[in-house]
Amino acid sequence: MADDYLRKLIKDGLISKDQLGEAEDLGRSMGISISDALIKLGYVGASELGQRQAAAFGYQYVSLDGMEISSGVIGLLPESVARENIVIPLAMDDDRLKIAISDPMNYEVLDKLRFLLNRDIDLAVASKESIQNAINRHYGQSETESVDSILLEFTETAIDFTATDIPSSAATTAEENAPIVRLANLIVSEAVNMRASDIHIEPFEDKVRVRYRIDGVLVERDSPPKRLHSALISRFKIMGNMDIAEKRRPQDGRIKTRINGQDFDLRVSILPTGFGQAIVMRILDRNNIKVGIRSLGLSDENYRRFNNTIRRPNGIFLVTGPTGSGKTTTLYSALGEMNRPDKKIITAEDPVEYYLPGINQVEVKADIGLNFARIIRAMLRQAPNIILVGEIRDAETAQMAIQASLTGHLVFSTLHTNDAPSSITRLIDMGVEPFLVASSIVAIMAQRLVRTVCPKCKEPYAPDPSEIAHFALTPEQVAGANFMRGKGCNHCQQSGYRGRAAVFELMMMNSTLREMTFKGEPSQSLRRQARLFGMKTLVEDAVDKALIGKSTLLEAYKLDKGSGH
Repeated sequence: MADDYLRKLIKDGLISKDQLGEAEDLGRSMGISISDALIKLGYVGASELGQRQAAAFGYQYVSLDGMEISSGVIGLLPESVARENIVIPLAMDDDRLKIAISDPMNYEVLDKLRFLLNRDIDLAVASKESIQNAINRHYGQSETESVDSILLEFTETAIDFTATDIPSSAATTAEENAPIVRLANLIVSEAVNMRASDIHIEPFEDKVRVRYRIDGVLVERDSPPKRLHSALISRFKIMGNMDIAEKRRPQDGRIKTRINGQDFDLRVSILPTGFGQAIVMRILDRNNIKVGIRSLGLSDENYRRFNNTIRRPNGIFLVTGPTGSGKTTTLYSALGEMNRPDKKIITAEDPVEYYLPGINQVEVKADIGLNFARIIRAMLRQAPNIILVGEIRDAETAQMAIQASLTGHLVFSTLHTNDAPSSITRLIDMGVEPFLVASSIVAIMAQRLVRTVCPKCKEPYAPDPSEIAHFALTPEQVAGANFMRGKGCNHCQQSGYRGRAAVFELMMMNSTLREMTFKGEPSQSLRRQARLFGMKTLVEDAVDKALIGKSTLLEAYKLDKGSGH
């Protein structure tokens, strides 16, 4: 019967023969069932698989979320047996006990239950996760907690958790065990485990909304009760060494934490709103910046040009794009390539996101007048070879960066513009003389992030003719393409995408572009000329990634509509 059930999964197109073979191998190597292996690999959802199993074996499938089981029934099965075998009693009917199990093919567990309970058993099927959650609810919390379980703890208690006093050292243990502390810690760890880039906690009139940004898309999570908002914000303020009494002004802080054996930094921003303080925490994973230039995703031609640019003795190399487009990762990977004993590197950043060994990093402190321009002026007296200016925000900073490049330094910096050519006009609009821009800029690289196809559930597909027409793809390009899309699985939260890749637009300055810059020609003219010299646009780079199956034409289309070209 087990073989029939697995064959039906293949027949219905839920999994392939290769995926089943991979699950069998994983099951043998890890000592788990094929069903658990299929779920672990992300080929089938736990709920979908449970319903299929129940139908195949003639059992009822039950959803345990929110189900309340009487204490008399729970008392019939010892907690140790329930946890060890991942089963839970549901109801008594005459002398028959109905039990939920995740794997009806586990006959060993069934025999053990019949022997221990000495009664007839009726089975129902439920997902393993829902059974574990039900065990935690009815027997008491296990070592593994979830945000949901702690929220349930708050829901079931009338204790006031709005106190904001920092506990004394004598109460440290009690503090660590306090539900509000565990809730704050679990929100952060859940976000990290879901690969979120930032956490948003926003108060409204009747609720608190918690959202994680995953692969650039905000996903709403279970919200804590409104009464917990004040205590939660206070907890994060304590973690970030901020003033918990200050509720009228914006605050910034930094939290260092360790999750699953890895170090993470959280950049915390608190903003007062009409219904309370909103908090955003940017999750900075130190491993994200340990990428070589080759791993950035540059095309072969852009890789060659990029490498040549960062090895120049002087000039300005600009990276441009919106917040969260990966500019810091790109610049840090360039610094990592140049970070050798014979090079002195100094950075001016606001704030310092990642600390790099061997590099002198200076943080902007506007409250004492330590701005970008003042730091650049001071760092030039330190005789550096390479300078990184976190962002060019005003004419003074731009002038100082240009002055540094003209006196024999290689300067890296960022700018907020939509594409590479418009960075030229942006600098001129700031008040920088066109001849200074023309003589100092050596290259400008715009970048964005596009979502990549989930490797677990990707499948070939034929794009719609309208997509082909929109990007004017030639028959040769289509014939040689390997279009892929994700059909959705647990591995990617049913989105079809997992992770992001950068797309680039690298404009190398040459005599023609310098002449056009000197004359103050518009960015459209600069763009046309740069393309004649071989510059690929952001959209074209995104299409190239879709042609090799790394991303999709839909992602390229969204980028095209957002770029304004």
